[in-house]
Amino acid sequence: MPGPTAVTDSLWFRRFHPFDAAPVRVVMFPHAGGSAGFFRDWSAALSPYADVLAAQYPGRLDRIDEPALDSLPELAERVYAALRPWADRPLVLFGHSMGAAIAFEVTRRFERDKVSGPVRLCVSGSRAPSEPRDSAVHLLPDAGLLAELARLGGTDERLLADPELRAMILPSLRGDYTAIETYLAAREETVSVPVTSLTGDIDPRVTLEQAGDWAAHTTGAFDLKVFPGGHFYLTDERAAVLDVLKSHLSV
Repeated sequence: MPGPTAVTDSLWFRRFHPFDAAPVRVVMFPHAGGSAGFFRDWSAALSPYADVLAAQYPGRLDRIDEPALDSLPELAERVYAALRPWADRPLVLFGHSMGAAIAFEVTRRFERDKVSGPVRLCVSGSRAPSEPRDSAVHLLPDAGLLAELARLGGTDERLLADPELRAMILPSLRGDYTAIETYLAAREETVSVPVTSLTGDIDPRVTLEQAGDWAAHTTGAFDLKVFPGGHFYLTDERAAVLDVLKSHLSV
């Protein structure tokens, strides 16, 4: 079993509220342009029930000197390798937007290698992985890329207003959008764990049908949860989404 400080020292995960005796771990994967800090308050809310890990992708904050990975399969493979030591207890994976695709691919790798770990996959703000992306944001000039980030919400406006901070986030942002917009899973690629798809009812990026199409990518149970709001519905609906997550922590 990993020691209590090991995740703190990991490049790939942040463990804001350690709970060494927890019966289950929740692993949270942020959106394109996002960082582990997006889930700090979520970790606090879940910490009485689970040990929470938040993924930190390369190219941002304390990993700013590392190049961002612009291949989603490669990113998932790297995350999977880092997560395997933490599968000493059941894992509930939650990913938002790009993070949903990463969580799906990480789960597939656990099952590919017949390694126990994920027992539930929660995908948020994401069309099914076999649904082509009808956008090419990663090809836009910097101004267009930042405008898309602002349009979707979920990013601190002060960060977007600061020229130095904008320059710092642009490489990882472009890498993330390249990764998700060039990713496409085959329709027959599935996981065996139950899948819960969560979405906002007016998400400009994901229709209810596209969110529901996740059902085709599991041989286990599936349910769809719809909340009021757009792509970052989970900011205003955090308490309700946390209730959904808590309902899956009895393993």
